[in-house]
Amino acid sequence: MRFLDNYPREVKVFLIASLINATGSALMWPLVTMYVFDELGRSMKDAGLVILIQSLGGIAGQLLGGSLYHKVGVNKLIVGALALNALALFALPAASANWTAFMIAMGLVGLFNALSMPAIQAFIGFRFAGRRAELFNIVYVANNIGVAVGTALSGFLADISYMLSFVMNGATSALFAVFFFVYLRKAGGVQETVPAESKKAQSRPVSNWKLLGNTRIYLFMALGSLFLLIGNSIWNTGVSPFIISEDLPKKYYGFLWTLNGILIFAAQPLVSLIRRWFAAEAAAQMTASAFFYLSGYAVILTLPSYSGMVLAMLLTTLGEMLISPAMPAFISEHADRGAPFYLGLTGGIGAVGRVLGPFFMGSLYDEGGLAPTAWLACGMAALSAGFFLIHAHGNRRALLAESAGSSKSA
Repeated sequence: MRFLDNYPREVKVFLIASLINATGSALMWPLVTMYVFDELGRSMKDAGLVILIQSLGGIAGQLLGGSLYHKVGVNKLIVGALALNALALFALPAASANWTAFMIAMGLVGLFNALSMPAIQAFIGFRFAGRRAELFNIVYVANNIGVAVGTALSGFLADISYMLSFVMNGATSALFAVFFFVYLRKAGGVQETVPAESKKAQSRPVSNWKLLGNTRIYLFMALGSLFLLIGNSIWNTGVSPFIISEDLPKKYYGFLWTLNGILIFAAQPLVSLIRRWFAAEAAAQMTASAFFYLSGYAVILTLPSYSGMVLAMLLTTLGEMLISPAMPAFISEHADRGAPFYLGLTGGIGAVGRVLGPFFMGSLYDEGGLAPTAWLACGMAALSAGFFLIHAHGNRRALLAESAGSSKSA
């Protein structure tokens, strides 16, 4: 971790806390379907329904979290959301006795977990304004290391007890809440860094309806994310059943995600070169990301074999590494005090793609196998690239207009 030597101690402590929380979260999500089917004895349809309810709760949490940031305050919102998420997780053992109660509890887990996401992203953007882009990337890497560790541990814990995984997730969420409670008290809140010329305008609260009207900031970027996530469902509802139908060992599917985790850490120098040579700005990184995803899906379409899957995972992981830190960095840089609202809004809109994708992909796979799912994924990536290009063009024109106005007034 020598690359962290140039960062203050508070950044290192925050990254360690984020990694532990991500590890805890990853203990649970791979096991929900298995738990519902194996432990509760329900159908796979019921398992899919639970995942859907949790995802819908997550969408609501993203939207609500961004809207409440300035109304409730960063301290209460982050600490409260994490604490409520821990309580919902601790309630799962008792809720499992009743199917309706279990579904409600899973919806609350999705809601409270997502409620803190835009607030934490906004916290990073405001607290570390001078280095927010690189911090978003480092947090993204740390979280994925946590996901890799948590996913690996989840299987061992499940052999002991499914509920142990849920309780461990609740414990890490509670610890993260305690961390933020202490951390924010010591930090004395968050200094919201905004451009000097806009401080006067931003001193008055802006209604969410008015923020919605500024579509240039969020709409095309959010739609690009939505279509990208629909296409990315090919891994779960296209590639996964293809590997089974080809009589390949199921562990081969796990190897693809192991490769994903390794690349997110090991390919950082390559992504840094891509940013330096081709995509210096956040908007350009989003567009480049969509083209990497498109190239990966095209490989699946033209080379429907395991070697093709490996190459496709490499290409789409590069796309993931470009877009994941770029979106919050762009919003934090351009949205001033409206950043929390836009972070929640774009996250919520994008998550709709994660809900719709498995249904579309699954239906196509049932009808024609891998090929139609790959065509859909390519189409979604192409649409995503188009929306990101519109987003970049609109914001570039706006910046040029602002520069011209400043020159005339000078």
